Amino acid sequence: MLTPGNTVIGFIGTGVMGKSMAGHLMAAGYPLIVFSRTKEKSGELLEKGAIWVDTPKEMAEKANVIITMVGYPSDVEEIYLGENGLVNNARSDSYLIDMTTSAPSLARRIYEAANEKGIHTIDAPVSGGDVGAQEAKLSIMVGGEELDVEAIRPLLNLLGTNIVYQGKAGAGQHTKMCNQIAIASNMIGVCEAIIYAEKAGLNPESVLKSITTGAAGSWSLSNLAPRMLNGNFEPGFYIKHFIKDMKIALEEAEQMEMKVPGLALAKSLYDQLAEMGEENSGTQALYKYWKS
Repeated sequence: MLTPGNTVIGFIGTGVMGKSMAGHLMAAGYPLIVFSRTKEKSGELLEKGAIWVDTPKEMAEKANVIITMVGYPSDVEEIYLGENGLVNNARSDSYLIDMTTSAPSLARRIYEAANEKGIHTIDAPVSGGDVGAQEAKLSIMVGGEELDVEAIRPLLNLLGTNIVYQGKAGAGQHTKMCNQIAIASNMIGVCEAIIYAEKAGLNPESVLKSITTGAAGSWSLSNLAPRMLNGNFEPGFYIKHFIKDMKIALEEAEQMEMKVPGLALAKSLYDQLAEMGEENSGTQALYKYWKS
């Protein structure tokens, strides 16, 4: 059993969500080692007692559980499979948990490479945004060997409230693609509903009171529509990362010979926003497409 007494956790990627997630692990008493491309992002954690390392290799030599929450599949590949990465330097019987939204095929490659060295790997992407991370109420979609997942479940319980084992390596990432596909079309509907209310001369806040608890209700409608109306486009989840996720989902769908017109439309709209300079805004900035 992984306890604070026998576990040193390494955390790579202390951005909008990772910082809160790592903080929950520290609050539970686990010794924490951190690494991020920008050291300043780890400042609060370092002030609370986290230890900084300069490379993933150094972290792999010191921690027996390492969690990654980074930006892109290319980052994941370098961190895990690079010469100075985790798989080549982690101790046998270590647990490597990637919570980045990444490609299912890459999760399987990491699993196969790590398995040859007796290293346990789990793909465990999350949903819930900055609020879910702050409140430790993330939905966590998990792929890997079931025994490995059960071994790390106490750690996942510190980060989320809906933790579901989905199957072998890559299954967590495939499930996250389902999540992103559902969000993509829903965000279009949320924005169009708000714009429609405004053009009809209604009070959008009042409209939300009626429709968020009915059949139209969704997380995006309840949590992101109010941010749109308040002009708050700070990232709970970056547009640039959502575009990355949609690209992965489109590629996976193409491999399965599946048409996804709703997803394709959503990505085209977000691509236009990125071209307008909104790539570092939150996904709720899709609202600006109708305001431009």
